[in-house]
Amino acid sequence: MKKSRWLAIGLFLATAASIAQAQENKITVTISNEWKQEKTNEPIVINLQEVNPDFTVKSATVMDGNTEIPYQLDDLNGDLKADELAFLVDMPKKSKRAITITLSAEKSDKKFPSQVYAEMLLSDKKKTYPQIQSLTTPGESDVYNSLHHHGPAFESELVAYRIYFDKRQTVDIYGKRRKGFELKDTRFYPTKEQLAQGYGDDVLWVGSTCGAGTLKGWEDGKPSHIIPALRTECIRSYGPLRTVVDVIDAGWEYQGKQITMTTRYILYGGHRDAQVDVFFDNALDKETFCMGVINVKDSKHYSDHKGLIGCWGTDWPAGAKDTIGKIRETVGLAACIPSKYIYEERPVDANLSYIVGPKGKDRFTYHISFASLKEEFGYKNEEEWFAYMRQWKDELEHPCKVTIKKD
Repeated sequence: MKKSRWLAIGLFLATAASIAQAQENKITVTISNEWKQEKTNEPIVINLQEVNPDFTVKSATVMDGNTEIPYQLDDLNGDLKADELAFLVDMPKKSKRAITITLSAEKSDKKFPSQVYAEMLLSDKKKTYPQIQSLTTPGESDVYNSLHHHGPAFESELVAYRIYFDKRQTVDIYGKRRKGFELKDTRFYPTKEQLAQGYGDDVLWVGSTCGAGTLKGWEDGKPSHIIPALRTECIRSYGPLRTVVDVIDAGWEYQGKQITMTTRYILYGGHRDAQVDVFFDNALDKETFCMGVINVKDSKHYSDHKGLIGCWGTDWPAGAKDTIGKIRETVGLAACIPSKYIYEERPVDANLSYIVGPKGKDRFTYHISFASLKEEFGYKNEEEWFAYMRQWKDELEHPCKVTIKKD
């Protein structure tokens, strides 16, 4: 009798241990900074499908020795399951560290301080501006003025961006005086009282240009608008460490093909630059696109002719009808794309631009950045901005190396 009882207890404990093990999955992430300089707020992204495609992750614990690191889980395809785990680390030059991650199938109520913010709002007569996360419309539909600040907006403590919800799909920018979060207060349009208190403002007129790093079509020797069968703009992630905003152009008749293109904007905490991932439903051949920045009036230009392009200049931040009460704003703009995606450099119309394409692949990535002279913490002239641009490209070309080992 005793023997059978102890056998039952043993089976119970073994089963419980097996169940507990099935609820967790441990990995060790080794991060190496082989670059000559320190990297701060370096994004580390783990593809959960590659780690264990059969394990559904609902929470995690990320440990640097005895110190817990904030992280976030992101559902990037809308199936309500986490696809990526992301966290930020500071890496001294020529350094290496091992991060231990315990992935769990159990939910957690753990929360971390937000380092980013995102919103997408409807305009309404009562000015309540209801929050929405995603909107899909026919490509020809004009809902630009039906959305407050005309599309999704997102920010770090340093900068804020917005994406127009129309055929231009332009990246526009909001410059800050001080570090902090402002969009929830100003909704991109500060009042006179808020401006007097030191809030930032829209600092760039973009019109139909490439604005602050927009990807556009390239047809008949000039940039073209994007008119798909269906246009979707959505916020995939609100934080706490990064915002992810998708623009999905489904059924776009372009250069003799029907394509679906997703342009994904990722802004990390502590960053002024944003990562732009461009995906296609199939690998493209020689299709080309236009990527660059607006040629700000009377600006100073910089290009290394190998993927880095930008300017520093001063102009009105709005069209002629909207300049009342505005002041001329000075900004630095920059875009950087790996040279392997470039067909040619082509300044055209009001843009400083490259003609680019995936060259037989189904995706490519580039980065955008900006600064405003109104920043108390930023750059004060073109020499400082262009030096930043060169340093920024160098840093982008030296990401930390990441290796993953399952425990």
